[in-house]
Amino acid sequence: MLWLVLIVSGALEAVWAAALERSDGFRRPLPALVFVLALAASMGGLALALTAIPVGTAYAVWVGVGVVLTAVYAMAARVEPSAGARTTAARTVLLLGIAGCVAGLKAVA
Repeated sequence: MLWLVLIVSGALEAVWAAALERSDGFRRPLPALVFVLALAASMGGLALALTAIPVGTAYAVWVGVGVVLTAVYAMAARVEPSAGARTTAARTVLLLGIAGCVAGLKAVA
């Protein structure tokens, strides 16, 4: 159960990152509110998961899930103007590598 909490908390990391970008420096109230709520829920879930999952493993999984989902969101929504935001084979392979490492940490923990 705590692994599911950890995965959802990592997904909420992507939500708060996207909301932060959309808040325009906290000038837009709804995205700013989503940021605060998602951040609190994400941190709370991480804290709960740490009651049974070692900190190094939990943090790596939490960040890995957040990184992959945030990058996928940025590519899909095209919120990054640079050429680096394009979906490329290399970018996809590297993100799959991160996801594979997260799955591997779960398998050995």
